Amino acid sequence: MEQTKQAHGQLITTGLILHPIPANKLLKTLNLTSFASITYAHQVFDQIPCPDLFLYNTMIKGHSLSPTSCHNSLIIFRSMIRGSGLLPNQYSFVFVFKACGNGLGVLEGEQIRVHAIKVGLENNVFVTNALIGMYANWGLVEEARRVFDWSVNRDLYSWNIMLGGYVGTRDMDRAMDLFDKMCERDVVSWSTVIAGYVQVGCFMEALDLFHKMLQMGPKPNEFTLVSALAACANLVALDQGRWIHVYIDKVEIKKNERVLASLIDMYAKCGEIEFASKIFNNEHGLKRKVWPWNAMIGGFAMHGKSKEAIDTFEQMKIETVSPNKVTFVALLTACSHGNMVHEGRGYFESMVSSYGIEPEIEHYGCMVDLLGRAGLLKEAEEVISNMPVAPDAAIWGALLGACRIHKDMKRGERVGKVLKELHSNHIGCHVLLSNIYSASGRWNEAKIVREKIEVSGRKKTPGCSSIELNGVFHQFLMGDRSHPQTKQLYSFLDDMTTKLKIAGYVPEFGEVLLDIDDEEDKESALSMHSEKLAIAFGLMNTAPGTPIRIVKNLRVCADCHQATKFISKVYDREIIVRDRIRYHHFKDGICSCKDYW
Repeated sequence: MEQTKQAHGQLITTGLILHPIPANKLLKTLNLTSFASITYAHQVFDQIPCPDLFLYNTMIKGHSLSPTSCHNSLIIFRSMIRGSGLLPNQYSFVFVFKACGNGLGVLEGEQIRVHAIKVGLENNVFVTNALIGMYANWGLVEEARRVFDWSVNRDLYSWNIMLGGYVGTRDMDRAMDLFDKMCERDVVSWSTVIAGYVQVGCFMEALDLFHKMLQMGPKPNEFTLVSALAACANLVALDQGRWIHVYIDKVEIKKNERVLASLIDMYAKCGEIEFASKIFNNEHGLKRKVWPWNAMIGGFAMHGKSKEAIDTFEQMKIETVSPNKVTFVALLTACSHGNMVHEGRGYFESMVSSYGIEPEIEHYGCMVDLLGRAGLLKEAEEVISNMPVAPDAAIWGALLGACRIHKDMKRGERVGKVLKELHSNHIGCHVLLSNIYSASGRWNEAKIVREKIEVSGRKKTPGCSSIELNGVFHQFLMGDRSHPQTKQLYSFLDDMTTKLKIAGYVPEFGEVLLDIDDEEDKESALSMHSEKLAIAFGLMNTAPGTPIRIVKNLRVCADCHQATKFISKVYDREIIVRDRIRYHHFKDGICSCKDYW
């Protein structure tokens, strides 16, 4: 910045500041570089007697990039058309539409649109594209589509902006419909739709489209690969994730911090935390930004390796990489999974005192979870009471879940009532309250809550477990009989249950959430949980000694957790289960979570 100021001084002393070209170069440097100072640029601009159109456009563009100063773009634009006698060109409108989409209101954008029509630029492809982008940024995709359909001149960028508009509003059906109509597609087109599928949780569709891109589309770039790796991570598709890793090295795609973070995240979420750590430690040149550190801390956290997560954070401090809000969510989660209450309190307090980061609702949720798991239910409730923001259903749900774990019926009932009053439509909390009643044998109260859920017409998310074999995903629901191997599967399941009992397994009937008197019926209900079906399927279809990887969409129940410990010992298999909360590594009858989850 000091050199730029010196250059500014020379331009003044030599009089070159009055010439458009050097003045424009100075303003661009001040507006658009890494050390940009929009305030200083504005001071320079105000001192130029008769700025030309290029100087005006440079300033409009500079202000348009920031939501906090985009209103100045409109002020400068208006001063140009009213006071300078200059006629705005296509770039003037592109930049001011960008400003409108970045933070100004619909009224201002419509006024600029009228002016573009007045000067005859409504059919200019650059102006039209900027207008589509403005509406898309506001989430007004119908208006954006009208502009798109009316456009006389459209280029590939027009299609990509419209695609981005649909993806931004999570409307993947219309995004895909538009994508299919495109005569020409570039890497941005493919990457946008793949990222959109990941954004809405359609991970298999994202990978299917990625494979089509490899066959018939352009070469993927780092943005495409980040999305594809995220899909693999969420599906626990380790084989496909490994293939993408090899592809990155083979075609020599330049790694950046985002790609490195995605690789770490993929391996961690696919159960390969040691390999994720190896990649992280081997990449010394790509750890100057926070993303790889967050991925590694988050990976250790989900695997219950709390000490390693904390050690990584301390190393991050030594490397002078500044943490952000995501860092502290991962760090507090690690403390929660490791029962490290003292450390968690310290890191939570350091957010403001050491880093100037104001805790958000996610951080308070982590603290409630940390204290609740540790049995400090009173303190957890006090955290909720003292929050500067209103607690959401997830935070109350975390406390309600802790009440269930620690069998605090009185507090659980009170929290459940609060939840019903504040979030009457949140079905998950109603189900949890019903489960608390069921676990304590209060079947009438459980029945009343479940009947209310049925009357509301809302349905709880069913437990679903999946396993990948040879690139194919097999999904199972509780009691699922839709799989082609159902007959063999249930026969194997019966045999497996017999072997587990011989080894000492005793079913946890407290996990049966229905009023069933017959113990045999209770046992049958437990044996059909989705994770047991997926594990049995894996045992049937893989060679002895092969690790089995399962992903479940809900928290694994106590009975399945206990049963899986026995399965790992009886069948001499390593079984890796990722549930909604964390990873469980079962081996030789022991789980990595040490029964704390």
